[in-house]
Amino acid sequence: MCYHPSGIFLMHGGEFSSPKQSTFHHYSDTWILDSTNKEWSKIDNKKGPSSRSGHRMTVWKNYILLHGGFRDLGTSTTYLDDLWLFDITTYKWEQVGFPPTHSIPDARSGHSFIPTDEGAIIYGGYCKVKAGRGLQKGKILTDCWELIMKSDTKQIRWERKRKQGFQPSPRVGCSMQYHKGRGLLFGGVYDYEETEETLDSEFYNTLMSYNIETNRWYTLSLRSAKLKKIANKKEKINRDKELEDMLNSILAKANLNDDEIDEESEAAAFAEKEKRLNKADGDDDDDDDNDNDNANDSAAPAYEIVSQMPHPRFNAVTCVLDDTLYIYGGMFEHGEQEFNLDSFYAVDLSKLQGVKVFWEDLSELENMKDSDDEFDDDDEDDDEDDDDDEDGPTDRKLVAEDDDEEEEDEQEEVEPEIPDPRPYLPHPKAFETLRAFYIRTGAEFLSWAISQNKDARGKVLKSYAFDLCEERWWERRDQVRIEEDALEESGVTDVIEKDFSKSTKRR
Repeated sequence: MCYHPSGIFLMHGGEFSSPKQSTFHHYSDTWILDSTNKEWSKIDNKKGPSSRSGHRMTVWKNYILLHGGFRDLGTSTTYLDDLWLFDITTYKWEQVGFPPTHSIPDARSGHSFIPTDEGAIIYGGYCKVKAGRGLQKGKILTDCWELIMKSDTKQIRWERKRKQGFQPSPRVGCSMQYHKGRGLLFGGVYDYEETEETLDSEFYNTLMSYNIETNRWYTLSLRSAKLKKIANKKEKINRDKELEDMLNSILAKANLNDDEIDEESEAAAFAEKEKRLNKADGDDDDDDDNDNDNANDSAAPAYEIVSQMPHPRFNAVTCVLDDTLYIYGGMFEHGEQEFNLDSFYAVDLSKLQGVKVFWEDLSELENMKDSDDEFDDDDEDDDEDDDDDEDGPTDRKLVAEDDDEEEEDEQEEVEPEIPDPRPYLPHPKAFETLRAFYIRTGAEFLSWAISQNKDARGKVLKSYAFDLCEERWWERRDQVRIEEDALEESGVTDVIEKDFSKSTKRR
């Protein structure tokens, strides 16, 4: 499924499997769910995508894009490389055609497909290749492609992204989610030993980010709280108002104040800014400290915060809302056993200072580990018996017939520095919150806003300056984290925000 900002969800295809998997088929129907009235409507699909599973969808302007997927034919599996557009203004599907000489991504399913301003990004995925007569072997893809969209659909093109710097190890079942100019990837699985009878796999619980602008990957790790918060909420507001007065004086000198000051509108804009600053600071409390708020806070459940990422898994459901990554469910395998994990977590992307656990039931996995301990001795006896059965049937390792390594571009050495697309803008400091960054650089961002918006005035300019400051803080977040990690390794654990308005002496 895919959501479009116009308020509709689009669902196409999928699969059905009976409990014993004796019956299996793919769907080819298209449905729309209206988010306002919660009603489904079926779309005429005579010229739409074929039946499939494992495809991916994303959004670009008035289109919902669909790519790839697979069809299981019973004896073999067919993977798809087609690209379809669903126009939300006409409710019609259109397949995108490419020139015969134009390179396109290989057929795949289970890949990542995230939106960009120019189109979309595809990363990774899974397919199967021949591995002997009547056999297929799984292949995990690690390539990255950018889809360049055009209003004239005949001009749409694919462009392969060159690998550079650090790259994630191969994995599948870890679709990315878009967040402020980057893709966030969690978990996944890699099958490193596949035979006719068995499959050995490694499962991950790492969190990684892909910077769309610089085409680079970074690992995001949890960290302990380093920054000492300002103790008094009123002191926060006072410092914000001091900055607000400074911005107003800059506008007054430039003769760019609003002709008529709407106090209610000003107050609403200030409140909205405070809300966004509080969220980035990890403080979601309201400004009003009345008894009702206190009562509500005490009634709210206190969720546990843990200092480690959730148990390794693949195919977890993830989404990003208000700078928070949510992780639900997923699957884990042990031998021939398959576990559907019942758990729900949240990670604050601005802090990365722990994982909030809404609920977590890993009892099945714990029981599995207990039973493994009981049979350890039996396994040793079995190994001795296996030595006597060398003349018996063997479990043949699958080797792909065309499993040649992809032609990789030369990779650069891992660079600690992340290229800055806008070096002319102020840069956040290590451990600096969005609030502290805004207070320090708000005047510079306002000056930049004035130079770039000749016809704007007053609150519009201040709003633009704050939006630009917030965007810049997130834009350089990965680079700042590298600096913070280096400081932490050298023993720095706390950074105190100094108030330079108060003169103090240190001896």
